[in-house]
Amino acid sequence: MLQVLSELIRHRGQNKPGSDLRWLELQAAELVEQFPFWQAADIDRVRSSLQSLGILQFKTAHDGRQYLAIDQTRHQARRDSTSSSISNSSGPAASRRQAHSNAGQIPPDWKPDDNWIRLCKQHAIPDDFIHSLVPEFVSYWRDRGQARFSWGNAFYKHVLKEWRQAQTRQGAFELASTMSPDWRPSQDALDILEKADINRDFIEDAVPEFVLYWRERGVVHGAWNTKFIEHIRRQWAKFRASFGHDDTPRPIAADWQPSVDCYEILQLAEIDEHYARSKIPEFVMYWRDSQQAKASWNTVFLQFIKQDWARRLKTLETGHSSNAEDQAAGGTSQQKIQERFQRIADRSWAE
Repeated sequence: MLQVLSELIRHRGQNKPGSDLRWLELQAAELVEQFPFWQAADIDRVRSSLQSLGILQFKTAHDGRQYLAIDQTRHQARRDSTSSSISNSSGPAASRRQAHSNAGQIPPDWKPDDNWIRLCKQHAIPDDFIHSLVPEFVSYWRDRGQARFSWGNAFYKHVLKEWRQAQTRQGAFELASTMSPDWRPSQDALDILEKADINRDFIEDAVPEFVLYWRERGVVHGAWNTKFIEHIRRQWAKFRASFGHDDTPRPIAADWQPSVDCYEILQLAEIDEHYARSKIPEFVMYWRDSQQAKASWNTVFLQFIKQDWARRLKTLETGHSSNAEDQAAGGTSQQKIQERFQRIADRSWAE
């Protein structure tokens, strides 16, 4: 516990007014997370033991926050006492205890001891996977040149992280497959789309086309349901955007009438609405006799009225030009007619 807390205090500790110690704010949940190999009761027992020895200081602030600090003087005195007793003992166990009593850089031949290997195996991590990470781990920390109290604890956390990432990659690879002819979206995918107010019949009709498209391409993918949801959302948005605008060519009906939008556009072009309405019977009769089909009769009608109105203005212009008596007085009027004719006959917007 002292090894781990010393590292945390070194990185996150803060000096408090009136105290020579560096204090670390640490919640109970975070304390449990730092020692995954101990139960909560064991953590409390060890912490209480260190407090009774005077090595670990523990305070609770008025706002409920908890702070920890290590009394380095007592820690050093106890460590010196331990080193003295170790120097009088013999054997490899004593050497290992002395080696781990101080923080230091990782040795080039470092290997995790059996206790850390056993803790890793408790997570169903294969022995080969654990030992394969040792060279990379040693090389990484030797290049950084940092010192730690417990390289075993750092290695244990590293193994857990690498194992989770390996499991995630393996799961994605195993799920990846080509599109099968009998593929169906999962119930979860259907529920997500229906909650987005997408019609169920629309979803079902899109499945065969989706399957055919991806089967022909032979793409390997691991999340077909996600791709299907994205496809349906895009298609549904396009369908809703074009809802009510059927572009199927049809013959003109006998009682056809232009929409209100048509008259608004003609008004912007300064074309008389009564004149446009008077041309509807002629327009309908012509196209019914021709028996042609058009996708938008409103567009055809607008083009017809604009051209007919332009011819009418042209005729008025010619009439003014032939009247010699009113030529001087009508110059301004002719100019206005010419400008209106050019504006109506302009088709640059359709290019």
